Amino acid sequence: MAIMSMQHPWAFAFGILGNIISFMVYLAPVPTFLRIYKKKSTESFQSLPYLVALFSSMLWLYYATLKKDAFLLITINSFGCVIETVYIGIYIAYAPKQSRVSTVKILASMNMGLFSLILLGTHFLVKESLRVSVLGWACVAFSVCVFAAPLNILKQVIRTRSVEFMPFTLSFFLTLSAMSWFAYGLFLKDFCIALPNVLGFILGLLQMVLYAIYKNAKKVIIEEKKIPAENLKSIVILGTLGASEVYPVDVKPEVDEGVKENQQIEDLEKNEKSIQVNYDKIEDIEKNEKSMEPSVLPKIIECAA
Repeated sequence: MAIMSMQHPWAFAFGILGNIISFMVYLAPVPTFLRIYKKKSTESFQSLPYLVALFSSMLWLYYATLKKDAFLLITINSFGCVIETVYIGIYIAYAPKQSRVSTVKILASMNMGLFSLILLGTHFLVKESLRVSVLGWACVAFSVCVFAAPLNILKQVIRTRSVEFMPFTLSFFLTLSAMSWFAYGLFLKDFCIALPNVLGFILGLLQMVLYAIYKNAKKVIIEEKKIPAENLKSIVILGTLGASEVYPVDVKPEVDEGVKENQQIEDLEKNEKSIQVNYDKIEDIEKNEKSMEPSVLPKIIECAA
């Protein structure tokens, strides 16, 4: 209750709600890693989403420790750092050599190198009175940059008129998370927390509107700019404070009905061609038998004589 007394009661309530929702969202990739563990292979999953999520949690955790009234930010982002580290560890353990090396390089350069520069820079180059503000706006800038990623998915949904690569449930919970953390920042009067979640809420609402529009729409196939299959398994979904900005989702693309029909037609044509070839062979055999009969008959008569 001491924590609640230090904060606005509504800020505490929305902070608890944000923690609960963000906790569930952090656990969203668990099925993916269970699959990786069982198959002992990362298949075509990518590590970048988890590395970005870890970096985001580290930044917000550092920001929360510098503030005096952000205990609920510390709790969720501490959990985020732990769970994302576990994800990355499992990925490195089962990834092929090239992916493992690439993951370690990004981990060293971004999560260790860049974060260390931010840590040292804010401590030695920024005055103590401005440290929290500078770090807060750095977190805002990072969150806004990450928000550009879902725009590609939204564009793909509009172009293909298909929502198969935009899970509604995850979008819905991340939108609720954005609303919760926005309210938390607003009641704390911390605009570094509130501002990114305004954009998060808008993008989340847009995702759900597009889902409602295109969920029953006929899919349009755009072959010249088709998304590679390996990229479909790492879909960037918006997320904000207290939760990873990027969430890989194991999506199994559905085969379009038009593609199925074309394949069936091609199979029928192949079968017809093979039947015709066999029929031609039978005719050739019959012709050969007929042509052999006149020449074979005299020989049979000679042998009989």
